[in-house]
Amino acid sequence: MTIGFGFIGASGIAKHKMLAAIRNTPDCEVVSVYSSNLERGRAYAAETQIPHAASSLEDLLANPAVHAVYISTTNELHHAQTLAAAQAGKHVLCEKPLAMSQLEAQTMLAACREAGVVLATNHHLRNAHAHRAMRDLIANGAIGKPIAARVFHAVYLRESLQGWRLDKPEAGGGVVLDIVVHDVDTLRFVLQAEPTEVISLSQQFGMSAGSVEDGSMAVFRFANGVIAQVHTAFTVPYAGNGFEVHGTDGSLIAKNVMHPAAQPEVLLRTANGEQRLELAANEVYSLGVARFIAAIQGTGKPAASGEDGLWSLASALACLESAHTGQKVAISV
Repeated sequence: MTIGFGFIGASGIAKHKMLAAIRNTPDCEVVSVYSSNLERGRAYAAETQIPHAASSLEDLLANPAVHAVYISTTNELHHAQTLAAAQAGKHVLCEKPLAMSQLEAQTMLAACREAGVVLATNHHLRNAHAHRAMRDLIANGAIGKPIAARVFHAVYLRESLQGWRLDKPEAGGGVVLDIVVHDVDTLRFVLQAEPTEVISLSQQFGMSAGSVEDGSMAVFRFANGVIAQVHTAFTVPYAGNGFEVHGTDGSLIAKNVMHPAAQPEVLLRTANGEQRLELAANEVYSLGVARFIAAIQGTGKPAASGEDGLWSLASALACLESAHTGQKVAISV
Protein backbone atom coordinates (compact mmCIF):
# COMPACT_ATOMS: atom_id res chain seq x y z
CA MET A 1 0.00 0.00 0.00
CA THR A 2 1.28 3.46 -0.90
CA ILE A 3 1.29 5.90 2.00
CA GLY A 4 0.08 9.27 0.77
CA PHE A 5 1.36 12.44 2.39
CA GLY A 6 -0.36 15.78 2.51
CA PHE A 7 1.77 18.88 2.92
CA ILE A 8 0.23 21.38 5.32
CA GLY A 9 2.20 24.46 4.36
CA ALA A 10 3.76 25.19 0.98
CA SER A 11 7.14 25.82 2.53
CA GLY A 12 10.73 25.85 1.34
CA ILE A 13 11.78 22.97 3.59
CA ALA A 14 8.90 20.88 2.29
CA LYS A 15 9.97 21.58 -1.29
CA HIS A 16 13.73 21.34 -0.93
CA LYS A 17 14.11 18.64 1.73
CA MET A 18 11.00 16.65 2.53
CA LEU A 19 9.61 16.16 -0.97
CA ALA A 20 12.64 14.19 -2.13
CA ALA A 21 12.90 12.36 1.19
CA ILE A 22 9.33 11.11 0.87
CA ARG A 23 9.60 10.27 -2.82
CA ASN A 24 12.83 8.34 -2.20
CA THR A 25 11.09 6.21 0.43
CA PRO A 26 9.47 3.05 -1.04
CA ASP A 27 5.68 3.13 -1.34
CA CYS A 28 5.39 6.80 -0.34
CA GLU A 29 4.19 9.80 -2.28
CA VAL A 30 3.04 13.37 -1.71
CA VAL A 31 -0.52 13.52 -3.00
CA SER A 32 -1.76 16.95 -1.88
CA VAL A 33 -0.58 20.32 -0.60
CA TYR A 34 -2.47 22.97 1.32
CA SER A 35 -1.50 26.63 1.40
CA SER A 36 -3.53 29.41 3.00
CA ASN A 37 -3.25 31.08 -0.40
CA LEU A 38 -4.93 28.80 -2.95
CA GLU A 39 -3.18 30.32 -5.96
CA ARG A 40 0.18 29.89 -4.27
CA GLY A 41 -0.77 26.31 -3.45
CA ARG A 42 -1.67 25.60 -7.06
CA ALA A 43 1.58 27.11 -8.33
CA TYR A 44 3.54 25.12 -5.75
CA ALA A 45 1.76 21.89 -6.74
CA ALA A 46 2.46 22.50 -10.41
CA GLU A 47 6.12 23.26 -9.79
CA THR A 48 6.67 20.19 -7.61
CA GLN A 49 4.36 17.84 -9.57
CA ILE A 50 2.10 17.25 -6.58
CA PRO A 51 -1.20 16.11 -8.10
CA HIS A 52 -3.60 18.09 -5.91
CA ALA A 53 -3.73 21.54 -4.32
CA ALA A 54 -6.28 21.58 -1.51
CA SER A 55 -8.63 24.52 -1.22
CA SER A 56 -8.68 24.30 2.57
CA LEU A 57 -7.23 22.29 5.43
CA GLU A 58 -10.52 20.43 5.63
CA ASP A 59 -10.25 19.60 1.94
CA LEU A 60 -6.80 18.10 2.41
CA LEU A 61 -7.78 16.12 5.50
CA ALA A 62 -10.92 14.74 3.82
CA ASN A 63 -8.83 13.30 0.98
CA PRO A 64 -8.81 9.48 1.38
CA ALA A 65 -5.45 9.30 -0.41
CA VAL A 66 -3.84 11.28 2.43
CA HIS A 67 -2.73 8.95 5.22
CA ALA A 68 -0.18 11.23 6.89
CA VAL A 69 0.57 14.94 6.97
CA TYR A 70 3.78 16.91 7.16
CA ILE A 71 3.21 20.25 8.92
CA SER A 72 5.66 23.05 8.12
CA THR A 73 3.55 26.15 8.67
CA THR A 74 4.55 28.92 11.07
CA ASN A 75 4.80 27.76 14.64
CA GLU A 76 1.59 29.21 16.05
CA LEU A 77 -0.46 27.08 13.60
CA HIS A 78 1.00 23.67 14.52
CA HIS A 79 -1.33 23.06 17.45
CA ALA A 80 -4.67 23.52 15.72
CA GLN A 81 -3.52 21.80 12.53
CA THR A 82 -2.26 18.76 14.44
CA LEU A 83 -5.52 18.47 16.36
CA ALA A 84 -7.48 18.62 13.10
CA ALA A 85 -5.25 15.99 11.50
CA ALA A 86 -5.58 13.66 14.49
CA GLN A 87 -9.36 14.03 14.45
CA ALA A 88 -9.29 13.07 10.76
CA GLY A 89 -7.20 9.97 11.56
CA LYS A 90 -4.03 11.19 9.85
CA HIS A 91 -0.54 10.51 11.18
CA VAL A 92 1.47 13.67 11.86
CA LEU A 93 5.09 14.60 11.20
CA CYS A 94 5.39 18.13 12.56
CA GLU A 95 8.17 20.67 12.29
CA LYS A 96 9.75 22.06 15.43
CA PRO A 97 8.84 23.60 17.72
CA LEU A 98 5.71 21.54 18.15
CA ALA A 99 3.73 24.48 19.50
CA MET A 100 3.91 27.79 21.31
CA SER A 101 3.41 26.41 24.83
CA GLN A 102 3.85 23.18 26.73
CA LEU A 103 0.10 22.96 27.26
CA GLU A 104 -0.52 23.12 23.51
CA ALA A 105 2.11 20.45 22.88
CA GLN A 106 0.65 18.21 25.58
CA THR A 107 -2.83 18.47 24.04
CA MET A 108 -1.32 17.53 20.67
CA LEU A 109 0.27 14.41 22.17
CA ALA A 110 -2.98 13.48 23.92
CA ALA A 111 -5.09 14.00 20.79
CA CYS A 112 -2.82 11.80 18.68
CA ARG A 113 -2.74 9.07 21.34
CA GLU A 114 -6.53 9.12 21.59
CA ALA A 115 -6.88 8.96 17.79
CA GLY A 116 -4.34 6.13 17.53
CA VAL A 117 -2.10 8.05 15.12
CA VAL A 118 1.65 8.61 15.20
CA LEU A 119 2.96 12.05 16.18
CA ALA A 120 6.61 12.67 15.31
CA THR A 121 8.79 15.79 15.47
CA ASN A 122 11.06 16.61 12.53
CA HIS A 123 14.27 16.85 14.57
CA HIS A 124 16.50 15.79 11.70
CA LEU A 125 19.93 16.21 13.31
CA ARG A 126 19.59 13.10 15.46
CA ASN A 127 19.55 11.11 12.21
CA ALA A 128 23.11 12.16 11.32
CA HIS A 129 25.76 9.42 11.37
CA ALA A 130 28.03 11.75 13.34
CA HIS A 131 25.61 12.24 16.22
CA ARG A 132 24.72 8.56 16.32
CA ALA A 133 28.40 7.63 16.45
CA MET A 134 29.00 10.11 19.28
CA ARG A 135 26.03 8.73 21.21
CA ASP A 136 27.32 5.16 20.84
CA LEU A 137 30.88 6.08 21.84
CA ILE A 138 29.69 7.87 24.98
CA ALA A 139 27.36 5.01 25.90
CA ASN A 140 30.25 2.56 25.49
CA GLY A 141 32.52 4.57 27.80
CA ALA A 142 34.92 5.91 25.17
CA ILE A 143 35.33 9.25 27.01
CA GLY A 144 34.59 8.02 30.52
CA LYS A 145 31.94 9.95 32.43
CA PRO A 146 30.71 13.01 30.50
CA ILE A 147 31.42 16.30 32.25
CA ALA A 148 30.62 19.12 29.85
CA ALA A 149 29.42 19.82 26.31
CA ARG A 150 29.47 22.70 23.88
CA VAL A 151 27.30 23.36 20.86
CA PHE A 152 28.11 26.23 18.53
CA HIS A 153 25.40 26.77 15.96
CA ALA A 154 25.55 30.44 15.04
CA VAL A 155 24.67 31.13 11.40
CA TYR A 156 23.76 34.00 9.12
CA LEU A 157 20.07 33.75 8.32
CA ARG A 158 19.79 33.99 4.56
CA GLU A 159 17.40 36.52 3.12
CA SER A 160 14.91 33.92 1.85
CA LEU A 161 14.36 32.72 5.44
CA GLN A 162 14.03 36.17 6.99
CA GLY A 163 10.62 37.71 7.56
CA TRP A 164 8.42 36.24 10.30
CA ARG A 165 11.43 34.69 12.07
CA LEU A 166 12.69 38.20 12.80
CA ASP A 167 9.60 40.28 13.51
CA LYS A 168 6.73 38.06 14.68
CA PRO A 169 7.04 36.76 18.23
CA GLU A 170 3.40 35.71 18.05
CA ALA A 171 4.37 33.26 15.26
CA GLY A 172 7.29 31.84 17.23
CA GLY A 173 9.97 33.97 15.65
CA GLY A 174 13.48 34.26 17.04
CA VAL A 175 16.62 32.14 17.09
CA VAL A 176 15.69 30.19 20.25
CA LEU A 177 12.53 28.57 18.90
CA ASP A 178 14.17 28.18 15.50
CA ILE A 179 17.58 26.72 16.40
CA VAL A 180 17.98 26.11 20.14
CA VAL A 181 15.23 23.47 19.95
CA HIS A 182 17.44 21.49 17.55
CA ASP A 183 20.53 21.92 19.71
CA VAL A 184 18.80 20.77 22.89
CA ASP A 185 17.26 17.79 21.12
CA THR A 186 20.67 16.78 19.79
CA LEU A 187 22.19 17.12 23.26
CA ARG A 188 19.39 15.00 24.74
CA PHE A 189 19.94 12.38 22.06
CA VAL A 190 23.74 12.22 22.26
CA LEU A 191 23.96 12.39 26.08
CA GLN A 192 20.87 10.21 26.66
CA ALA A 193 19.92 12.55 29.50
CA GLU A 194 17.27 15.18 30.13
CA PRO A 195 17.92 18.89 30.75
CA THR A 196 16.93 20.06 34.22
CA GLU A 197 17.68 23.80 34.25
CA VAL A 198 19.03 26.65 32.13
CA ILE A 199 20.43 30.14 32.46
CA SER A 200 20.69 32.26 29.34
CA LEU A 201 21.24 35.64 27.75
CA SER A 202 19.84 36.82 24.44
CA GLN A 203 20.70 39.70 22.13
CA GLN A 204 19.33 41.80 19.32
CA PHE A 205 22.24 42.59 17.05
CA GLY A 206 20.54 44.48 14.25
CA MET A 207 18.75 41.79 12.26
CA SER A 208 15.63 41.22 14.38
CA ALA A 209 12.85 43.63 15.18
CA GLY A 210 10.65 44.23 18.19
CA SER A 211 11.04 41.70 21.00
CA VAL A 212 12.49 38.90 18.87
CA GLU A 213 16.05 37.79 19.68
CA ASP A 214 18.61 37.13 16.94
CA GLY A 215 21.29 35.69 19.24
CA SER A 216 21.36 33.50 22.32
CA MET A 217 23.95 32.00 24.65
CA ALA A 218 22.77 29.54 27.27
CA VAL A 219 24.10 26.98 29.73
CA PHE A 220 21.97 23.91 30.36
CA ARG A 221 22.40 21.43 33.20
CA PHE A 222 21.45 17.82 32.49
CA ALA A 223 20.24 15.12 34.86
CA ASN A 224 23.55 13.24 34.54
CA GLY A 225 25.45 16.29 35.80
CA VAL A 226 26.69 17.53 32.42
CA ILE A 227 26.66 21.28 31.83
CA ALA A 228 26.32 22.34 28.19
CA GLN A 229 26.97 25.71 26.59
CA VAL A 230 24.83 26.50 23.55
CA HIS A 231 25.52 29.47 21.26
CA THR A 232 23.04 30.25 18.49
CA ALA A 233 22.59 33.29 16.28
CA PHE A 234 21.11 34.54 13.01
CA THR A 235 23.82 37.18 12.64
CA VAL A 236 27.18 35.36 12.42
CA PRO A 237 28.36 34.45 8.90
CA TYR A 238 31.70 32.74 9.52
CA ALA A 239 31.55 30.87 12.83
CA GLY A 240 31.13 27.38 11.46
CA ASN A 241 29.34 24.87 13.64
CA GLY A 242 30.21 22.05 15.95
CA PHE A 243 29.40 19.81 18.90
CA GLU A 244 31.81 18.81 21.67
CA VAL A 245 31.48 16.45 24.63
CA HIS A 246 34.27 16.27 27.22
CA GLY A 247 34.58 13.47 29.73
CA THR A 248 36.84 12.12 32.45
CA ASP A 249 38.80 9.94 30.00
CA GLY A 250 38.53 11.74 26.70
CA SER A 251 36.82 14.23 24.44
CA LEU A 252 34.70 14.06 21.30
CA ILE A 253 35.22 17.10 19.09
CA ALA A 254 32.94 17.38 16.07
CA LYS A 255 32.78 20.05 13.37
CA ASN A 256 30.26 20.63 10.58
CA VAL A 257 27.68 18.40 12.25
CA MET A 258 24.87 20.88 12.96
CA HIS A 259 23.96 21.35 9.31
CA PRO A 260 23.05 18.34 7.16
CA ALA A 261 24.72 19.65 4.00
CA ALA A 262 28.17 19.97 5.58
CA GLN A 263 30.96 17.39 5.59
CA PRO A 264 31.18 16.10 9.17
CA GLU A 265 34.40 15.68 11.15
CA VAL A 266 34.49 13.81 14.46
CA LEU A 267 37.68 13.45 16.50
CA LEU A 268 38.06 11.17 19.54
CA ARG A 269 40.90 12.40 21.78
CA THR A 270 42.13 10.24 24.68
CA ALA A 271 45.39 9.28 26.42
CA ASN A 272 46.03 7.02 23.42
CA GLY A 273 46.08 9.97 21.05
CA GLU A 274 43.63 11.18 18.45
CA GLN A 275 41.37 9.05 16.30
CA ARG A 276 39.42 10.58 13.43
CA LEU A 277 36.16 8.80 12.77
CA GLU A 278 35.41 8.02 9.14
CA LEU A 279 31.89 9.33 8.76
CA ALA A 280 30.19 10.28 5.53
CA ALA A 281 27.39 12.81 5.46
CA ASN A 282 24.02 11.12 5.17
CA GLU A 283 20.52 12.07 4.09
CA VAL A 284 19.04 12.86 7.47
CA TYR A 285 15.56 13.73 6.22
CA SER A 286 15.16 10.42 4.37
CA LEU A 287 16.11 8.51 7.51
CA GLY A 288 13.56 10.50 9.47
CA VAL A 289 10.83 9.71 6.95
CA ALA A 290 11.77 6.02 6.94
CA ARG A 291 11.46 5.84 10.72
CA PHE A 292 8.17 7.72 10.65
CA ILE A 293 6.83 5.19 8.15
CA ALA A 294 8.10 2.31 10.32
CA ALA A 295 6.16 3.78 13.25
CA ILE A 296 3.01 4.04 11.13
CA GLN A 297 3.42 0.40 10.09
CA GLY A 298 4.06 -0.74 13.64
CA THR A 299 7.59 -1.96 12.95
CA GLY A 300 9.56 0.80 14.67
CA LYS A 301 9.51 4.18 16.36
CA PRO A 302 9.92 7.72 15.01
CA ALA A 303 13.43 9.13 15.08
CA ALA A 304 12.02 11.91 17.28
CA SER A 305 8.66 11.38 18.93
CA GLY A 306 6.09 13.91 20.03
CA GLU A 307 7.53 13.55 23.54
CA ASP A 308 10.95 14.51 22.18
CA GLY A 309 9.37 17.59 20.64
CA LEU A 310 7.76 18.46 23.98
CA TRP A 311 11.15 18.28 25.74
CA SER A 312 12.90 20.50 23.19
CA LEU A 313 10.04 23.01 23.32
CA ALA A 314 10.08 23.09 27.13
CA SER A 315 13.84 23.65 27.08
CA ALA A 316 13.60 26.50 24.56
CA LEU A 317 10.79 28.19 26.46
CA ALA A 318 12.83 27.97 29.67
CA CYS A 319 15.77 29.50 27.78
CA LEU A 320 13.59 32.44 26.73
CA GLU A 321 12.21 32.85 30.25
CA SER A 322 15.71 32.91 31.71
CA ALA A 323 16.85 35.57 29.26
CA HIS A 324 13.79 37.66 30.12
CA THR A 325 14.05 37.34 33.90
CA GLY A 326 17.81 37.07 34.34
CA GLN A 327 17.23 34.02 36.53
CA LYS A 328 18.01 30.33 36.30
CA VAL A 329 14.89 28.42 35.17
CA ALA A 330 13.98 24.81 35.90
CA ILE A 331 12.98 22.58 32.98
CA SER A 332 10.26 19.95 33.34
CA VAL A 333 7.51 18.38 31.26
